[in-house]
Amino acid sequence: MNILKIKKNSSGFIVAGGIAFLCSVPAQAMDFKVGNTEASAYGYVKLDMTYDVDSKLGNSSGLGAAARLDNVDGQDGHFQTHVYQSRIGLKTVSPVEGGNLKTVLEGDFYGSGGVFRLRHAYGEWNNVLAGQTWSNFGGFVAGTPLVDFSGPSGRPVAHRQPQLRYTQGNASFALEDSSDKGGVVSGAGAQSKLPDFTMRYTDKSQALKYSVSGVLRHLKFDDNVNEDSALGWGAALETSLAVSDSLTLRAGIAHGKGVGGYLDGNPKKNPAYFDTTTSSLETIKTSTGTIGASLKVGPGAINAAYSQIVADLDPSAFAASDNDKLANLWVNYIWSPADKLTFGVEAGYHQRRTVGDDEGKALRLQGMVQYAF
Repeated sequence: MNILKIKKNSSGFIVAGGIAFLCSVPAQAMDFKVGNTEASAYGYVKLDMTYDVDSKLGNSSGLGAAARLDNVDGQDGHFQTHVYQSRIGLKTVSPVEGGNLKTVLEGDFYGSGGVFRLRHAYGEWNNVLAGQTWSNFGGFVAGTPLVDFSGPSGRPVAHRQPQLRYTQGNASFALEDSSDKGGVVSGAGAQSKLPDFTMRYTDKSQALKYSVSGVLRHLKFDDNVNEDSALGWGAALETSLAVSDSLTLRAGIAHGKGVGGYLDGNPKKNPAYFDTTTSSLETIKTSTGTIGASLKVGPGAINAAYSQIVADLDPSAFAASDNDKLANLWVNYIWSPADKLTFGVEAGYHQRRTVGDDEGKALRLQGMVQYAF
């Protein structure tokens, strides 16, 4: 049964939410001291086992983008295992003049072919953070725990990029790499002249937690023949509500023009394109949304999440095979039979729609075993 039928329409240290994010800084770590510096080594080993009932989705689901179109024949049934999400990190706290200096250095093996890659590398002193870590626009308030490494989509993206950030109370402001995960204008004339500016405010009131964030971008195209610039922007709202000790509900919406990869699961990471017919830089409008719930049962919790991402792509400017809408549904059970051990089983259903109105779907079954230290 097609349960996610898509229809066309006009329209400090960081502890993250979600199983792919929960372990960024585990509660347990190996603590030691070197001179006046307190240090902690942390990490985990994780085995992922996946079975793709339909098309092969790769090491992570890719948020539905790899689902084979319904009108295309192909192989069904693909099993694979990998340990690429396994990671190791080191964090330090050193007393210096004016306060404590905190640093984090962390990596995993999700580089091409299992190559070790950098995740976090930053320092923080007197509310000023410098280095690579989670984008200040992205957040985890609406992030439902998943087994899939991609994490829940339909919200401000949870990616890491170089930045300079200042935090005052619940508010934070950052200048971020404008040529990194947010994406640049498509074509050989892409130019990054200014950093992306992000802002975020996070607070809670009793059982309700919420976060409001925004991003502003200067987008530039110059191929020595044509030249134009445009303002890119994005806004997001995330909430979570602890209904009881056992049940937590989450929701998030985000929207923008020229926002590109700052929206999780955006089928078009390029924020804009140069239209040769009008000789102008056109920003791409994208809207996303997600809902989720977690219910504690036994030694773990049942988690369910749904997301949808829609990009407004002009059929005259994009190929009929380009994706303009993605929908995703996950249901899992994640539990810890003992300290530092985490198991999980999950079913994920992913759909995509193209500019030419073709649709594709994919079902993934996944299990995980994780040992932390």
